Amino acid sequence: MFEQTFKNIDSVLHKDAGADSELDYIGQTSWVMFLRYLDELEKDKADEAELQGLEYQYILDEPYRWSTWAMPKRLKNGSVSEVELDHHKAMTGPDLIEFVDHKLFPHLAAFKHSADHAQTIEYKIGEIFSELKNKIQTGYSLRDILELADELPFRSTKDKHELSHLYETKIKNMGNAGRNGGQYYTPRPLIRAMIAVIDPQMGEKVYDGAAGSCGFLCEAYEYMAERMEKTTANLKTIQEKTFYGKEKKNLAYVIGIMNMILHGIEAPNIIHTNTLGENIRDIQEKDRYHVILANPPFGGGEHKEVQQNFPIKTGETAFLFLQHFIKSLKAGGRAAIVIKNTFLSNTDNASVSLRKHLLDTCNLHTVLDMPSGTFLGAGVKTVVLFFQKGEATKKTWYYQLNPGRNMGKTNPLNDKDMAEFVELQASRASASENKGWCPELVEGPETEQSWNVSVSELRRSELVEGVEDDTCDLSVKNPNTPEEAPLRSPQDILAEMETLDKETAIILAKVKSLL
Repeated sequence: MFEQTFKNIDSVLHKDAGADSELDYIGQTSWVMFLRYLDELEKDKADEAELQGLEYQYILDEPYRWSTWAMPKRLKNGSVSEVELDHHKAMTGPDLIEFVDHKLFPHLAAFKHSADHAQTIEYKIGEIFSELKNKIQTGYSLRDILELADELPFRSTKDKHELSHLYETKIKNMGNAGRNGGQYYTPRPLIRAMIAVIDPQMGEKVYDGAAGSCGFLCEAYEYMAERMEKTTANLKTIQEKTFYGKEKKNLAYVIGIMNMILHGIEAPNIIHTNTLGENIRDIQEKDRYHVILANPPFGGGEHKEVQQNFPIKTGETAFLFLQHFIKSLKAGGRAAIVIKNTFLSNTDNASVSLRKHLLDTCNLHTVLDMPSGTFLGAGVKTVVLFFQKGEATKKTWYYQLNPGRNMGKTNPLNDKDMAEFVELQASRASASENKGWCPELVEGPETEQSWNVSVSELRRSELVEGVEDDTCDLSVKNPNTPEEAPLRSPQDILAEMETLDKETAIILAKVKSLL
């Protein structure tokens, strides 16, 4: 039912002139679903208040509630057990578009200014409808979409879980569709592996400053919710004081908010802002986090005014984000950051300076090397940096993921691919329980796909070989890969062929003599 409803909504949007891509489809679906969700949320809260003998104060005024403008109902055949759409009251055609564009959206956008503070659902309503526009051009298309959305149940936990799964699928498809959609989607098996290694705990604050569709925060919520003790205090903490994010782009912000709501977080702590517009010198202890999980956008090219917010000036957006993340970690805080693999070896001043800064201020204990094709349509090789702020890096464990197949749209990354990496990290963490996370005491396992690198030896070897300055080259160079047999020269091949021919001739002669 759920999947078919989503397909039917996409089909209606495809026929409408106002929406012409997966990006438009998910944006328009999101605002409709949000209002449908809000209607169910208000019904639940009204029921709870009635049970307590209280009167519920609705967020939306009566004309702007789903049951008034979107789906006014009447009794079907006079039966109190059945209702149907009241076609005499329901707007259809130009009057529906007129109401949505000129009354509904402006009314909802005004909540941004009237809400008590930013971490309320009222403020989120205001931000969403300040940033999005209705692109559905015909009221008949919108009427069809409203009726389809009204069929979706939002009330049970099972329903919300299935809806969140389908929404994630739409986000993934949006990334596969190309254009700029891919920036919103990080493969969930990779995210889950990163979270398993970082292992966020109750009471810790988890942050993503390049939140996109909030995949890291949603998966971290699932991870922590499954493992925590189900107390009222814990439920309040995980809902309100655990997950934080920032996102610059309008559509990504709305998608992220909707994604977190469907995963069970009622008023997500996601701020719509350019993270890089903040001067990192102004970040104070109260602004720092215990855990950071992120896949910052590659490339980009921020203006020089933005670059002035960072000690290491660079036009590479991901490098600016990495500086922000290091500064935003609490002492002892843990991070897992996806970044282009060229970060490990680039020799420009910014790359070298940033690598030195990372190694000097954090323990870069693990580098996970991902295969080509991990990010569909991105065309870049990536690594994941796992580090803990505080002690300088002494030894780094590399793991080179080899799924044994070419990655791509028909062979995407899966949880089984990540299993060995997660297991090896777990054994390493277990061995370090009585020693602290000390790389010289707890090396990573040495296998054909993994090895350890001493950073001090690395720096010394560079200087000995005559390098004018220590570049801190952290390139992925697997010393444990089985050596392939060297290619033979043409002369050797011809000589062997002659020998084989002679041996064959002798054997044939013997066979003939026996006949």
